[in-house]
Amino acid sequence: MPILSLDHVQVAIPAGGEETARSFYIGILGFTEQEKPAAMAGRQSIWLIAGPVNLHLGIEADSDFHAARRAHPALTVDNLDEIVAACQLVGLPTRADTPIGNFRRTHVFDPFGNRIELMEITTPD
Repeated sequence: MPILSLDHVQVAIPAGGEETARSFYIGILGFTEQEKPAAMAGRQSIWLIAGPVNLHLGIEADSDFHAARRAHPALTVDNLDEIVAACQLVGLPTRADTPIGNFRRTHVFDPFGNRIELMEITTPD
């Protein structure tokens, strides 16, 4: 059976971090919050969308929460320098990484320490 597509990625955030998460994922990365389907309404999560990308933020009890420092989503962006500057402005760590193919890459860390890779194309294919 072939895999047809990726529906979403989930990133964990600690309980009580919802507004901080919205400030980062919506305010800096440009996601839009979407309403969860009725069947999922009771689950502790925030559903986000940006173009074809679906990102879910799963809320974990503080005692269960561990930031993903190695595992990470990689997001293709068209304004890498602007996003990195916005992260640095609010004191979030960023780390430039080695280009791969036609992509510049930088890792940013959300307010909870989760690693997010940002990739920007440098030349057309």
